[in-house]
Amino acid sequence: MKPMLPSLTFDLPVHPEWLYEVKYDGFRALLEWSSHGIELISRNEKSLLPQFPEIKEFLLKHENHFKPFLPLQLDGELVSLENTHKANFAMIQVRGRLRSEKKIREQASKSPCRLMVFDILKSAGKSLRSLDFQQRKKELIKLFEKVGFELEADPYNEQLLQLVQAHEEFEPLWEKVVLSDGEGIIAKQKNSLWEEGKRSLQWLKYKNWKYVSCFINAYDKTNGYFYVSVYKDKKIHPIGQVLFGFKPEEKQALQHTIKQNMLREEAQLIIVEPAICLEVKYLELYENQLREPHFDRFRFDLEPTECTYDRFIYAQKNLPGDLDITHPDKPLWEKLAIKKADYIHYLREISPYILPFLNNRLLTVIRYPHGMFGEAFYQKNCPDYAPEFVQKHTDDGIDYILCNNLKTLVWLGNQLAIEFHIPFQTTDSRGPSEIVFDLDPPSIEHFQLAVKAALLIKEVIDQLNLIGFIKTSGNKGLQIYLPLPENEFTYDDTRLFTSFIAEYLISKDPNSFTIERMKKNRGNRLYVDYVQHSEGKTIVAPYSMRGNEHAGVATPLYWEEVTEKLKPVSFNMENALKRIRQQGDPFTDYFQSKSIQPFGPVLEVLKNGANKKG
Repeated sequence: MKPMLPSLTFDLPVHPEWLYEVKYDGFRALLEWSSHGIELISRNEKSLLPQFPEIKEFLLKHENHFKPFLPLQLDGELVSLENTHKANFAMIQVRGRLRSEKKIREQASKSPCRLMVFDILKSAGKSLRSLDFQQRKKELIKLFEKVGFELEADPYNEQLLQLVQAHEEFEPLWEKVVLSDGEGIIAKQKNSLWEEGKRSLQWLKYKNWKYVSCFINAYDKTNGYFYVSVYKDKKIHPIGQVLFGFKPEEKQALQHTIKQNMLREEAQLIIVEPAICLEVKYLELYENQLREPHFDRFRFDLEPTECTYDRFIYAQKNLPGDLDITHPDKPLWEKLAIKKADYIHYLREISPYILPFLNNRLLTVIRYPHGMFGEAFYQKNCPDYAPEFVQKHTDDGIDYILCNNLKTLVWLGNQLAIEFHIPFQTTDSRGPSEIVFDLDPPSIEHFQLAVKAALLIKEVIDQLNLIGFIKTSGNKGLQIYLPLPENEFTYDDTRLFTSFIAEYLISKDPNSFTIERMKKNRGNRLYVDYVQHSEGKTIVAPYSMRGNEHAGVATPLYWEEVTEKLKPVSFNMENALKRIRQQGDPFTDYFQSKSIQPFGPVLEVLKNGANKKG
C-alpha cells in the first residue's frame, strides 16, 4: 500500500477547519499487525524491520494489550527522536544504511528509533478509512489510552510507539517547532479522508526553512542545476546545487548570463567567476550539502566576498522574528575563542532546556557589555528600549523581565546577559516551587566538600523517598533541587527541612560544614546557607552560563557522576550541548516529578518533632 502524501506549501496554512501536527523527519512507515505477524513497510513498499528490529520487539512485549485491536494498521514516521518536536535526520539515515546485524543490534539497543504514529487505518480488522481525519485521530487516541501508552512525544520515554497529537492552533505549535529546530508542521483538513497513494491538497507541509546567502559558481548543462558556494578561508567552498524555486524567466535569464560570462566550459559544467549572489532556503546541512534547497531571491545588494562560511554557519539556526544580532564577531572571553555569535548559538540550542526554568520567573541577569574584558552589572528592571515582545511583571516597584520565549532569550543574549538568576517561585506561585541547597565551598580547591555534602544529602533524601536533582553552580559549587507541587507549601515549611539538613551535615562532619554566617569564622569549611532559600532570593538557572574564566555552565548532572573525580571546570559552554546530545538531559523529568514529590509526609514528621521540642 502506498501512503497518502502532503503537498508542499510556502504560504501559512492557517484555516479554522484545519488541524496541525509536528512534521518529523524520518522514514514514512505503515505498521500492519495481523495474524500473519508484524510488518513495517516503507513508502517504497520495503520492509523496515530488518533495519529497525527494536520496533517489533517493543510491540511483542505489549502484545497482550494490543490483542483486542488486531488486525491493526497504523500510519506514521519512523524516526530518531532528538526532542519533542524534532527528529534527527542524519541519525536515521545512518541506521537505514547499516547492513551488519551486529551493528544494527547495537544501535537498536543503544539508540532505539521510534514510530511516531499520526493515523489509524484499521482497528480490530475494521477499516477506518471512511472516517474523516478528526474522527480517526480520536480513535487513535483511544487506542493509546486503552493500551496504557503516554500521549505526548518524549525522546526519553522507553515507549517506542508514540502519538503525534493534532493541535487546533498553528502559532503556538509553530513556535515550539522553531524553538526545537524541528522540520516543520503538517496541516490537515479536519474532514479529510485517507486516500492511498495520493499527494493531497488536504494535507499540507509547511517547513522550517533556514536561509543562506551564497553565489553561483557553476551550471550543470545536463540537469539544469546551479552550483552554489560560499567563501571559506578565501577559497570557494561548495555547499550544494539548486534547481527549484526559480520562475521560468529567472532561470532563463540566469542561464543566459552564465553562458555570456563563463570562465570555461566542460563536458558537464559551465564554470563562472563568483558574481551572482542568491538567498537560498534549505532544511539543514547534511553531509556538507544543503538539504532540499530552494531559490528564494537574488541578493543584488551583496558582493560574493560577503557570502562567507562563517555567516552561513551562523545563520543555520533560525532565529524567531526579525532579531538583529549586533557585532556577532565580538570576542567575549580573554583566553577562550568564544565570540558573541557563539554565545547566541549556545542560547539558541540550549533554549528548550533553559526556558522551562525561566518561565514566569522574575529575572535578574548579570550583563557583560564588554565581555569578560570589562565590568559587569546586575539588571532587574526591564530597560525602556526593550522590544514589545519582552513580557514584564511588576513586583515591589521593579519591572522585571519574564523570559518566556526564544525571542526574549536571544534578545537578552544580544544584550550580553551572560548569567540568568531566578527566584524559587513563579509569578503564579504563593510559595516555593522547589527547595534548593546551594553547596558553596570556600574555593574551587575545596570543591570536594560540595561533593561530600551532596552525597550525604542524597543519602537522606533517598531514605525519605524524596526526588532530588543535582547540578553544578557553574562556578565552584553544587546545587541540589527538590521540585515541589505548586501552592502547597510555605517558605516556613521548607525552612524546617533546609535547617534539618544543615544540622544533619554538621552533626556528620563539623570539620567540613558550618552554618557560620561570618566568613572569617568559617575557616576552610563549606557554608551550608539554608537561610538563602527564602522569598526574594535567587539562584542561577540550570544551563545558564557564568562570567568566569572557564565559561562555566550551571550544568545538570546525573547522580552517578557525583564522585571524587568530578571537576567543576569540566562543565562549560563547549561541552554542555554535547552532554545533552550524548547523554540526554538529567533534568528531563524535573517538572513531572513535582506532582509526585512526597514532601508532605516528611514535613509532618518535622513539624511534630518541632512541636515536641517546643
